[in-house]
Amino acid sequence: MPCATSPNGEKMINILRPEEARKIAAGEIIDRPASLVRELLDNAIDAGGRNIELLIEEGGSRRIEVLDDGCGMNKADLELCYYAHATSKITSLDDLNRAETLGFRGEALAAAAAVSKLDILSSIDGREAWRLEVGPQGHPARLEQTRRVKGTSVRCLGLFDTIPVRKRFLKRPTSEAALCYAAFVDKALCFSEIAFRFTQNGTLKTVLPPAFSFRDRFARLITGKDSERFLHEIKTSGEGFSISIIIGGSEISRTDKRQQFLFANGRRIQDYSLQQALEYGVQGAFPNGTHPVGAIFIKIAPHLADFNIHPAKREARFVHAGAIHHAITTALHDFGRHLRLSTTETPMPHQEREFDSFAQRHWEQREKIKTSESITNHLAMAALLENRPQFAELPEPETKSMDIQKEKIQFVGRYLPFIIIEKGGRLFFIDQHAAHERILYEKFLSEPIAKQELLVNITFNTDSEEDDAFLEAKRRELDRLGVVISGEKGVWQIDALPVNWRKGDAETVRDLLDLRIAGENIAERWLATLACHTAVKDGDYLDQSACIALAEAAFDLPDPHCPHGRPIWVEKEGKDALLKAVKRE
Repeated sequence: MPCATSPNGEKMINILRPEEARKIAAGEIIDRPASLVRELLDNAIDAGGRNIELLIEEGGSRRIEVLDDGCGMNKADLELCYYAHATSKITSLDDLNRAETLGFRGEALAAAAAVSKLDILSSIDGREAWRLEVGPQGHPARLEQTRRVKGTSVRCLGLFDTIPVRKRFLKRPTSEAALCYAAFVDKALCFSEIAFRFTQNGTLKTVLPPAFSFRDRFARLITGKDSERFLHEIKTSGEGFSISIIIGGSEISRTDKRQQFLFANGRRIQDYSLQQALEYGVQGAFPNGTHPVGAIFIKIAPHLADFNIHPAKREARFVHAGAIHHAITTALHDFGRHLRLSTTETPMPHQEREFDSFAQRHWEQREKIKTSESITNHLAMAALLENRPQFAELPEPETKSMDIQKEKIQFVGRYLPFIIIEKGGRLFFIDQHAAHERILYEKFLSEPIAKQELLVNITFNTDSEEDDAFLEAKRRELDRLGVVISGEKGVWQIDALPVNWRKGDAETVRDLLDLRIAGENIAERWLATLACHTAVKDGDYLDQSACIALAEAAFDLPDPHCPHGRPIWVEKEGKDALLKAVKRE
């Protein structure tokens, strides 16, 4: 800590002038135009506006204006609204446990008045209206009677003109405008029942009429109306919260996660664990590193969440975060199982469904299956395929798959990593790794995992109480999955692992701890990883008999995709089509 006095004994600490302190404090709330857009839209929504319009100029630095048809303010309210901590939403600290509005601290207009010229017009009935002008120094320049329909208009001019150091670090107007639009989109997604309009530099850019559902608004704003048939809306709930999930099928997948959104009580928040729940819930449905588009809308009782931990409310803490994560992953997992999201070849009609826990029922079903000795060594391919796994009943495969099973196969050759098979006049290229991976995965689902004790135990330390709680709670389930652990409170060790587990110590520990954010899908995720690392690899050579046995088992599978969602085979033109191609009809 620096000394409070200079070397010569002079005083070093000063009290900032009120106007300077206000400007610095305002920077925590309004760090750029998009922050002010978000705050003003929150106020318009809290006021009950059913039609809200946003206008910006020069990326928001020159002008930001939000108009609504909400409840409005009278003269007395206008005289107080721009003071720090002036709010109509809470009166004491206890009210934070009951506040259901987007804003509650009374800082938005005060911050806007500190860093821009503020012009507010408002009327509560459309007959009497008042106008307030406030300069950056915080003093009202004028309060006068005017005309306006019911509602409020808030106009902010010259943002950061009095704080050059802040304005200097703004991005170009086009970039700032894009951020303002992103804030507009966040609010429009959450409040689909409200009509929104966005105007930039005098040009009307976006018009959003009221939508019937989150799905409709999401399709209009994010994916486009042409992709609406690939979007699905799922609803689930728990104690004190309800959740609506929008999830897109693999037809509109993306290579990044920029079109994934997380909202809680109307605010877009950042929470890595809950954002990952969207990915884990549909694991296996999006192959080759692609990601789903989607959004999670959480409605939670105010006393179960704290939005007051970040000046701009970008973060939140939940009393029962694990229950919310579980509800999301379970609902998505169950949805994918029932509608076969990863294997449907034609667009599925939109369905809105509520699911109860699938994971518990699925595990109970596994416990009833007879145990037998597990064979997992990929070098003993023939032995594995002679003792085919018994699959649980699943929906009937497509007619094409049934035809494939009936026809006798003929080995054509190899083109690593593919096995080339002719069957019924059709030619198939089978991915040997993906096929064996799925065979093993189905076998692991139906039989206990053979495990082997380690000669040298793997010792590791945990970084959080959550990791300790997870390992303690899942000991028995991990044991059934072939992983035996011991230890407690920060120091743990792995005593046994599945037969033929080949990963190094660090990777093994990382895979184990990553299961904590897999929700109730621990078994599926672990078994998919185990199958992948036990199956034959792309470069492994199989003799002709092993290739035929692998192909026959692959055609018998109820789902022609590996556990990660990649197709097991691809069909090419058969002999007749090839002869026709070379003019030998």
